[in-house]
Amino acid sequence: MIRSTLTRKLFFRIAPTILITIALIGAFAFRSATREINNIYDAQLINDANVLWTLLERQVEKPGIHKSKQVNDIDLAMGNQLAINEDADDYADAHMFRAWKDGEIEVFSSTAFPKAVPEQRAGFTDVNYGGENWRVYALPIPQTTITVEVGEKLALRKSLVSNILLNLSFPLLVLFPLIAVLIWFGIRSGLSAMHGLVRQIRSRSPDDLSVIPVDTLPRDLSPLGRSINQLLDKLDRSLTAERRFADHAAHQLRTPQTSLKLLLQMLANAESEQERKAIIGDLVASNEKAMHLIEQLLRAARVSHQPMLLRSVSLYNTVASVIGEFGNMIHLKRLEVSLHGDEDAQVNADEPLLRLMIANLVDNAIKYSPVGGTIEASITPNNESWLLSISDSGPGIAAQHREAVFRRFYRVDTPHAEGSGLGLAIVADIIDRFSATIALNAARSGRGLSVDVLMPRA
Repeated sequence: MIRSTLTRKLFFRIAPTILITIALIGAFAFRSATREINNIYDAQLINDANVLWTLLERQVEKPGIHKSKQVNDIDLAMGNQLAINEDADDYADAHMFRAWKDGEIEVFSSTAFPKAVPEQRAGFTDVNYGGENWRVYALPIPQTTITVEVGEKLALRKSLVSNILLNLSFPLLVLFPLIAVLIWFGIRSGLSAMHGLVRQIRSRSPDDLSVIPVDTLPRDLSPLGRSINQLLDKLDRSLTAERRFADHAAHQLRTPQTSLKLLLQMLANAESEQERKAIIGDLVASNEKAMHLIEQLLRAARVSHQPMLLRSVSLYNTVASVIGEFGNMIHLKRLEVSLHGDEDAQVNADEPLLRLMIANLVDNAIKYSPVGGTIEASITPNNESWLLSISDSGPGIAAQHREAVFRRFYRVDTPHAEGSGLGLAIVADIIDRFSATIALNAARSGRGLSVDVLMPRA
């Protein structure tokens, strides 16, 4: 299916509006012309009646026997000097007059109604005679029994209005195609800036993520240009972070790979069974370290790209379930772990990502707590949010490192504990996606670290 262009869509929205406007103007002009012509012609009938009475006054007022007299038409043949045009005869046929005295017709025109059509009341009257509509004006003469009637066919008026409408409509209809062409080129000219913006973006190389100049764009397109620049900036930062992440990941994976290669060479040259067993143990430890690093890398990638399904999740039950998954590690280090707080706490979150966030925090607490240490998890209300705190009894993190540890592959030198430098970075990514906040503080006991996560209530 061929999609319509923006120029075509705008044209087919503007052109009908103009066409409708022209039609409305024509209708208004028709009504206005009809009203004005009727007023003018009615005024002319009044004037004709008064002039006719002035001309017939002496004849009609003569005493004596009433005898109707017809006034013959003037010869309007083409040979006559008064025959100005072919329409003059038709114009004369469209008019009539009658002069009444004592209920009898005294004087009448050749086009007048017969006596069968009664005398009309004073003022204007519409009369249908011979299948044609007439406009009649009756002028009663004061203090007499005389009435002067003049009339004309309404078709004369309608013909004049139709001619005016035709003369008005024809130029408009001829002008409309010209207006349509001007609209079309006007729209294309107005959209030239957008077309230029499209060409500018299309002509760029895949690596060119520099900003688009918006100073030359029209004011209406400036928000679009700024939005594209914001998108390009986000994309540039995202790609830069991904490249940096890939470089760091390659560097981090190179260390365990080198260690494995060296241990395999040592295993091949081992001379005693005891030495081989020691090397195999180091191989297993090095492999587990590499597997942990790979797992963390996969988690970090999944957090950045995994779609979220936000819904109401029980925070208390999720924390309890995650702690239960670390039961073996907690037992091996003989740790004392406690969870307390509001069991009805509900947060708006994606459950898999929420579990991954809590798992990383609990894993760090277990890893850095000494044998026989304590871990405390608490859930408390905080205005419109829930505060999740996980405290351990480990060495803690110095204040100057507490912001940097959220960067990928940043590690603090801690004796007896090794990490990939990705755990808190993964947590920070999840926190951003949840629109939550996280803070690192000293544990209330004075030793260890307290991780405080503030999440919005469901």
